[in-house]
Amino acid sequence: MSAGTVAETVGAVLASLGVDTAFGVVGSGNFHVTNALVAHGVRFVAARHEGGAATMADAHARMTGRVGVLSVHQGPGLTNALTGVTEAAKSRTPLVVLAGEVTAPRSNFFVDQAALAAAVGAVPMRVGSAPDAAALTAEAFRAARDGRRTVLLNLPLEVQALAVSGPSGAGGRETGPAGAAGLAEAGGSAGLAGRTGEARPLPAGPDPVEAARLAEILAGARRPVFVAGRGARTARRELEDLAGLTGALLATSAVAKGLFRGSLWDLDVSGGFASPLAAELIRDADVVVGWGCALNMWTTRHGTLVGPDAVVVQVDLDPEALGAHRPVDLGVTGDVARTARAVADLLGDGTVARPVPGAPAGERGGTRAVPEEAGTRAGPRRAGYRSEALALRIAREVRWRDVPYADESGDGRIDPRTLTIALDDLLPAERVVCPDSGNFMGYPAMFMDVPDEGGFCFTQAFQSIGLGLATAIGAALARPDRLTVAALGDGGALMGVSELETVVRLGLRMVVVVYDDEAYGAEVHHFGPDGHPLDTVVFPPADIAGIARGFGFEAVTVRAPGDLAAVARWLDGPRERPLLVHAKVTRARGAWWLEEAFRGH
Repeated sequence: MSAGTVAETVGAVLASLGVDTAFGVVGSGNFHVTNALVAHGVRFVAARHEGGAATMADAHARMTGRVGVLSVHQGPGLTNALTGVTEAAKSRTPLVVLAGEVTAPRSNFFVDQAALAAAVGAVPMRVGSAPDAAALTAEAFRAARDGRRTVLLNLPLEVQALAVSGPSGAGGRETGPAGAAGLAEAGGSAGLAGRTGEARPLPAGPDPVEAARLAEILAGARRPVFVAGRGARTARRELEDLAGLTGALLATSAVAKGLFRGSLWDLDVSGGFASPLAAELIRDADVVVGWGCALNMWTTRHGTLVGPDAVVVQVDLDPEALGAHRPVDLGVTGDVARTARAVADLLGDGTVARPVPGAPAGERGGTRAVPEEAGTRAGPRRAGYRSEALALRIAREVRWRDVPYADESGDGRIDPRTLTIALDDLLPAERVVCPDSGNFMGYPAMFMDVPDEGGFCFTQAFQSIGLGLATAIGAALARPDRLTVAALGDGGALMGVSELETVVRLGLRMVVVVYDDEAYGAEVHHFGPDGHPLDTVVFPPADIAGIARGFGFEAVTVRAPGDLAAVARWLDGPRERPLLVHAKVTRARGAWWLEEAFRGH
């Protein structure tokens, strides 16, 4: 069999494992491995900056549920990508980063790439020899997929060019490009232990004792609320089934927005973006269960959304996540869907664990099995929090757009609430909303509806501005059946402006909305009230619409509701070019969630 190189083998293995799209910026150090990916049928999406490429790969992985791939040059290629890689690592996005690497300390390109990866929470690996190339590539993919981790696979330049052929030493399999698939499918080397440290397959669970304790808690709940996070995005049916048995209301963290859309009991997002009614109902819950949800300060409004006497339960695949952000009365290790099914079976079968009278609060160990009367899977159903009156109230009040407000539009600026409600009405319901970070970000998150959990892509774990446009590009490529809406502030838009060219080059029919207050608004409203000088965070007007036209966009500047007629015309037309909406928004005050958010800084 003809010999292939290490670079060719890496590309062949990833393609054989199902990778169909990769993102990056090509330099000399990743030229060959990127071409190998393309040669094996992988679509390569070239970004204009490695930071954008990293976030595109992250968003694409989130929206498809598959392992993402990023390809970057050694040294500055990796450091340019580092913010996006950090966001992915913090979000537990399954992502493989292929990076060329120089090993000579005196090279201009030298940097300790493994240390950089470890510093931001990614898992560093290195292909150190030709015989190990296929096995290590397969191992990196499994570490990303099974451990839900971002993995940096370093590819030293002197190793990439080595020939790979003949038996691999792992069952005599061929490890050139033609034999890579067999080795990858078989699992290659002996496993993750010793190579990827903590990156390992996580248990599916649940432990039967923990499931029984959760069933006991829910059996006694009067006002239960489920808060579903990223780990629950594929478990809607199971959670709704269990919620129906227990009378629970349904909410999500921001990253899972839309999961329960259409349910009578959907409260939308818990946390800083929660509407007044949603906040009231979550705060009054006697049992709060976080399903694949960190229950961090953002989701709980620094703990204020959890009542002082509420029993708090957290269900997560990763045992280290349980109680990481706040104390919990019960932690359940297990897959969300499987855990919800197990608990529903316990309740539906009529055998639940009930508290022994006198058991101390917070201790759920003293329990005994008590048979329920007329127990079936469909019942007995508990009313819990649910009532006809509450269903009507949720229908009328839970959306932010149904909360009265004083429209502050005027003097050439539009109220961002008015803008966003109008866009919500104009844009197709089948959409993917991708907000950047900043003072404005609550408006698209709170006033734009999404059709389901696939309608919202929220790259906010690192709270970096400038990721929103790249997020939208990755999401648009993952969901071409929907209109992608990028929601940016002026600071983030100008920070990621080079990727406007990528949108045009790829022919993406995207709407980019820029909420322009001519400032880093978060800092203005955080420091301004205390009299601090703001010269460093305010800017003169910029013609962002004109900049977008220069890249090939259609663009409109919006200062009043009537200006949005141009958006309607674009939607009614052929949409041959992407549209940028440059909205001059009011800026007299900060977003109401901002004061809360800054408590974490």
